[in-house]
Amino acid sequence: MKNYNWAIIGTGRIAHTFAQALGGCEDAVLYAVGSRSEDKAKKFADEFGFEKAYGSYRELAEDKNVDIVYIATPMSSHYADVMLCLENGKNVLCEKSVGLSCAQAEEMVAAAKEKGLFFMEAMWMKCRPTYLKAVEWLKSGRIGEPEYIKADFCNLVEYDPDDRLFAPQCGGGALLDLAVYPLTLASDFLGAKPEKIISSAHIGGDGVDLSNSIMLQYEKAYASINSGFEIPNRNNAVISGKNGSILFGDWFFCTSEVTLLDRDGKEIERSVIDNRINGYEYEIEEVHRCLNTGSVESALVPHSSTLAVMRIMDKCRSDWGMRYPDEKS
Repeated sequence: MKNYNWAIIGTGRIAHTFAQALGGCEDAVLYAVGSRSEDKAKKFADEFGFEKAYGSYRELAEDKNVDIVYIATPMSSHYADVMLCLENGKNVLCEKSVGLSCAQAEEMVAAAKEKGLFFMEAMWMKCRPTYLKAVEWLKSGRIGEPEYIKADFCNLVEYDPDDRLFAPQCGGGALLDLAVYPLTLASDFLGAKPEKIISSAHIGGDGVDLSNSIMLQYEKAYASINSGFEIPNRNNAVISGKNGSILFGDWFFCTSEVTLLDRDGKEIERSVIDNRINGYEYEIEEVHRCLNTGSVESALVPHSSTLAVMRIMDKCRSDWGMRYPDEKS
């Protein structure tokens, strides 16, 4: 085992959360942070104890002592930021959604493979113990073949024209920000290639989806998904088969609790695993595991899974006539 020099590009809310987890992982060195503002970078570095602060992303990417970069910028910047780091020989963990389109994601994956570098979408949900417990139950046949998934992710967010969530130039909208979670769940448990994708969306005045409804149809199963900024919801998830169900609690993607039910809805087993830090430590540990073994791709968050979900979201946006200004086609 060795220590790894971590760098973070971006200093927003998610970067703060990630840095908190990073500070609690013994194999992680808080080495560098980069921002377009040197003052912001220095403030962030001082708050969390990073050794270096850069006023540009390129300076950070060119630092030869950086082992891995966490990309925490708006989604519209992911492509350029990831490619900059890969071009400079850096391993990359990039926030979800990993890009604006599958075309962008495919280029990132291809560049990482060409250079022999580690690249992973920061889908922290898939690294969490509760999620892995559900995978274990499913693989052992506890509910039979999964035939139905219901998963929602809806928040009530007041409209703010300056908020990236509502800005098409930032890759805004509920699809890439929220629906990526339930779509990942469905793709993982039912399959990466649904036979049919039926969706609708409420497109706001700024040209991004404020809410959406998506149904994935498979040969013998289907998933029903809702996400959006217009109403609050419990945001739980259920995976059902003929022999029972797996129930994720409220805020399914970050819950510490998952329950196995029999076909009559009676609880058979419950797994409760509280976070040691804030939940992001698990994906950090997965990155370290991959780097320690020389793996350029995570078995928990493989490239194929990331690309499959991006293809589904591409199809939804195509059906809605929704396109981002800086989207690379």
